[in-house]
Amino acid sequence: MEENLVIVESPAKAKTIEKFLGKNFLVKSSFGHIRDLSKKNLGIDINNNYKPDYIISEDKKKIVAELKSLAKKAKVIWLASDEDREGEAIAWHLAEALELDKKKTKRIVFNEITKSAILHAIENPRSVDKNLVDAQQARRILDRLVGFELSPVLWKKIKSNLSAGRVQSVAVKLIVEREREIISFHSTSSYKVTAVFLITDKNGKVSELDAELSKKIENKAQTLEFLKKCTGAEFCITDITTKPSKKSPAPPFTTSTLQQEASRKLSFSVSQTMTIAQRLYEAGKITYMRTDSVNLSETALNAANKVIKKEFGEKYAFTRQFKTKTKGAQEAHEAIRPTYFENDSITGNTAEKKLYELIWKRAIASQMSEALLEKTTATISISTCKEEFVALGEVIKFDGFLKVYMESTDDEQEDNSKILPPLTVNQKLENKNISAVERFTHHPPRYTEASLVKKLEELGIGRPSTYAPIISTIQNRGYVVKEERQGIERNYYTIILEKNELKESINKEITGAEKSKLFPTDIGMVVNDYLNDRFNNIMDFNFTATVEKKFDDIAEGKTDWTEMIDLFYTPFHKKVTEATETKERNLGVRELGIDSVSGKPVLVKIGKYGPMVQIGDGANDIKPKFARLQNGQHIESISLAEALDLFKLPRIVGQYEESDVNAGIGRFGPYLQHKTKFYSLDKNLYDPNTVKIDSAIEIIEAKREKDRNRLIQSFKEDAELIILNGRFGPYISYKKDNYKIPKDKDPKTLTFKECKEIITAAGEKGKPKKSKKKK
Repeated sequence: MEENLVIVESPAKAKTIEKFLGKNFLVKSSFGHIRDLSKKNLGIDINNNYKPDYIISEDKKKIVAELKSLAKKAKVIWLASDEDREGEAIAWHLAEALELDKKKTKRIVFNEITKSAILHAIENPRSVDKNLVDAQQARRILDRLVGFELSPVLWKKIKSNLSAGRVQSVAVKLIVEREREIISFHSTSSYKVTAVFLITDKNGKVSELDAELSKKIENKAQTLEFLKKCTGAEFCITDITTKPSKKSPAPPFTTSTLQQEASRKLSFSVSQTMTIAQRLYEAGKITYMRTDSVNLSETALNAANKVIKKEFGEKYAFTRQFKTKTKGAQEAHEAIRPTYFENDSITGNTAEKKLYELIWKRAIASQMSEALLEKTTATISISTCKEEFVALGEVIKFDGFLKVYMESTDDEQEDNSKILPPLTVNQKLENKNISAVERFTHHPPRYTEASLVKKLEELGIGRPSTYAPIISTIQNRGYVVKEERQGIERNYYTIILEKNELKESINKEITGAEKSKLFPTDIGMVVNDYLNDRFNNIMDFNFTATVEKKFDDIAEGKTDWTEMIDLFYTPFHKKVTEATETKERNLGVRELGIDSVSGKPVLVKIGKYGPMVQIGDGANDIKPKFARLQNGQHIESISLAEALDLFKLPRIVGQYEESDVNAGIGRFGPYLQHKTKFYSLDKNLYDPNTVKIDSAIEIIEAKREKDRNRLIQSFKEDAELIILNGRFGPYISYKKDNYKIPKDKDPKTLTFKECKEIITAAGEKGKPKKSKKKK
């Protein structure tokens, strides 16, 4: 009989904890949640005070049976799931499903997986906090009610298989609103004027001084006028101001700031950051990674102080405690920090090492001295006009925390500060050149995953445990895509005044290029507009933040969860009923005009496979013509001319092997067709409207070569049985199923009989699993 059974939610966590506890402790994993709401009748008895109907997941029945058996034999059961609401709910579900005896069940929590933290938790157990459980339960039930009631409305009004979510829909709204700001934005240009002056010191050494005109000039004519005034002008330093300044370190990481900084510095997605952080936590290398607190424990402060003094010296140490300012901050956790500050690096894969180093640097820097700077501003007059140039300089007098870490920002500003040469007031300057470059205003930036999380946090929407699921869900549902856009070429003017001569040139630059930005899809925009119109309270940012605050109140025992659900659900359900009963036509359909050739109306709308253009309305049993929208085209902004251009496809590119090669756009994007075979066109490299026959032949032959290399063997006995080279090595393909080839078999010499034996053996073990496509 085991003395103690410890139940955690992950095998990795179990493995780490096992090292710290003695032989009288058996540590087992529940592999996350073991119960969820039934899908039958919503899984909620609405008429019985929203009583949830929980069922044990099919894949967890065996685990539950094992844990139940072990729990009966143990003297004490320790529920050691994470210390947030989700973890508390897991502990409660375990207690309920395993029918644990309250007298021998203890709940323990810890912020880090270290020996001291685990032993301290064992010495200070508590019972399951039902308030935290109710807060999680309220969120789960409310989200189920919204999703299950709202989704059928979207199926009926817009398109089948759509879904909606309480928080996810608000996140989509932010992205849609930003996209519309960008669509309606009109760029204007102005001229940025910079100068290079020469300074000769008493020893004859020549230095350069970079300066910028204190204001931008509106247009080319005014710019030329200004530069002409500078011809033959005298330039003189009229003022020098030097100001000391300080730069303070950023606080240690919260979930949100870790996601943002890992995105900026390491190019990690939000979900990638959380997956890696989870591994680091479960391996005992960092503290709990779901937190909105910036506090550090006294133990952590002392440990950081000790490391800083040892590594950098006494003057670099400055202990400080930060205050959490996040709207609606909950759980009094610590910030994310290393469990052992003396470890500035760890063993692990490259991603784990990088993220750990980021966390270590941020936490250490937060306890270091401010950086001391000296900022110098020199004002330079022009004898022929009232405008002035300004030269900015910055000198680091003491690097402080900058020795370790500097926080990034989403919109990096151009820094014109440099170390300036020695300057004096009334000093005359020799002009080397003055250049004026045309610059354009930029539209508001599209959201990245990290900047969207930042915005949600600012609005008080979502919590540390929900940011990553929100980001994943809106992409998986097809309402938002994370893409790269190549941008377009644009001309800009440069005018240079050098040796009293003006030279003009036209240069080219790429504008509008985007990397890993979030774009709303047409279906996302249509669904957003409908929900905004019919369910405006759900789509209201303040209302959503208020709901989050209600969850916090439940967690603190201030509000009954069923009352909170009722206040939300009653008016919501009424709106669902009204929306269902209201007849609405042509949602998401826009009429562009009349096709001059056929005289039929041209419509753009959401079709079965996405946004499409339609010529004709199907009247008089005449089948309309259809064409898919191309990447970057939107239902609400495509013009009649652009829509009609889509019907130029498919087009004949040319002839190859005495057969036509056609280019078009299909359900899965741009393609080539030759004879009976289709070849995918990379939309970033080729446009089906312009691709040439030479490029088409190259694509066809490259695919043929790839296919030749892929086929290892085929058999005359059965054409459906072939041996192929796959991503993970050779395998047998038969009747749309794939079968692994044993390591002791050579795929090149396998006989038909041996292949059938492998297939039969696999069939006896169960049908092979098909790999899931990534969403």
